[in-house]
Amino acid sequence: MSAARSSDSAKRIVIVGGGYVGMYTALRLQKKLRRELRRGEVVVTVIEPQSYMTYQPFLPEAAAGNLEPRHVVAPIRRVLRRCQILNGHVTRLRTADRKVLFCPAGAERAGGTQEIRYDHLVVAAGSVSRTLPIPGLAECGIGFKTVEEAIHLRNHVIRQLDIASSLTAPGSGTGDAAADERARRKALTFVFVGAGFAGIEALGELEDMARDACKWYPNIEAADMRWVMVEGTGRILPEVGPEMGRWTLEALRRRGIEIKLNTLLKSAEDRHIVLSDGEEFDAGTLVWTAGVKAHPVVGQGDLPLTDKGQIKATAELTVDGLDRVYAAGDNAAVPDVTSEGDYCAPNAQHAVRQAKRLADNIVADLRGKPRKQYEHAYVGSVAGLGLHKGVANVYGIKLRGFPAWFMHRTYHLSRMPTTNRKIRITADWTLAAFFRREIVSLGEIESPHEEFELAAGRRQPG
Repeated sequence: MSAARSSDSAKRIVIVGGGYVGMYTALRLQKKLRRELRRGEVVVTVIEPQSYMTYQPFLPEAAAGNLEPRHVVAPIRRVLRRCQILNGHVTRLRTADRKVLFCPAGAERAGGTQEIRYDHLVVAAGSVSRTLPIPGLAECGIGFKTVEEAIHLRNHVIRQLDIASSLTAPGSGTGDAAADERARRKALTFVFVGAGFAGIEALGELEDMARDACKWYPNIEAADMRWVMVEGTGRILPEVGPEMGRWTLEALRRRGIEIKLNTLLKSAEDRHIVLSDGEEFDAGTLVWTAGVKAHPVVGQGDLPLTDKGQIKATAELTVDGLDRVYAAGDNAAVPDVTSEGDYCAPNAQHAVRQAKRLADNIVADLRGKPRKQYEHAYVGSVAGLGLHKGVANVYGIKLRGFPAWFMHRTYHLSRMPTTNRKIRITADWTLAAFFRREIVSLGEIESPHEEFELAAGRRQPG
């Protein structure tokens, strides 16, 4: 069979999204359909804006400087060698005529949209931060879902320490002592909204890093910093259970971290924080981790959606009412067959397992065999709270402190794709055991052209 004829007659599997579900589904299809892919009978295409998959559980450690940021991402082209990788954005999903509208990276301004035909479609676009119409949130809030946000947050926190230190250094400041003190207090105030995994782990790791960094700032004590967690419900870390959640709450409070339960963020205009309990104060840092929602692309087409904007999926990980269209992960409402009436939680544990079942069901469809339902046994949850600090509830075994922290690292290291990345992460941790972590802000990396504009006389210093 010629390459051209093979390409024309091949079964085309298009995967929208290269995150947990997208990458792991494609990886399993590579293994299960090795001969078909080699002979050109099947083509697997993965559409993803980035050239890598981010392993999100390691983002807090990357933000704290325990891990090199490049080591917490897996390069998609290296992992999916037998797949076709298209970098760009899907703008519309048309299941009626089995086509996906795709805008290649770099062609956004030109409006260069392409149509991609498919025989089997996997919608694994994932999620984005679920924001609320709170005044000032969009202007000064920082999310925590991508490696870029983790790097930015690390640079930002260290920059706040630089600002606070410079305001109180001998011979510095504006000359207005009261104004300098207010600015210093603002710089050293860090607010996190949302006490789930992302919020608690980010807060724990960054507070630990900032406390360690104070050793290099003679005029800043750890007690000068204010760390505040704002949570709208009456508990934190619901994933680890009530008992371990209470222990985590007490452990964070012993570190001087303020945990405000049953409290909402009302406003953040000009970085002036207003809470529902009536407290108001200025904060130089506002991190938003209050939940996620399905990626907006799932609403750009004719997919059936729930009232929460997720794709209506079946227990076999197909889209309800559609033929040869599949969905899993954060953008799908997948029934939990182990608990009648419930849906699977949007977390990495489900996403990786769903990807395996989804790929196997696609293979079953290709070979005319029956599909199977996604059914899971709950393993438990682990969370890191800083260096040598953690909490875990795994198979009913409850751990805290160093054992939980060690389990957290071990578990997620085992789930990190590719041996290359496992070795690099292990090397990072090994070096960290002998050397202090770097306390350097590379904020200029976010605006690299400014220095050249200054040299060219296009902008003024400051």
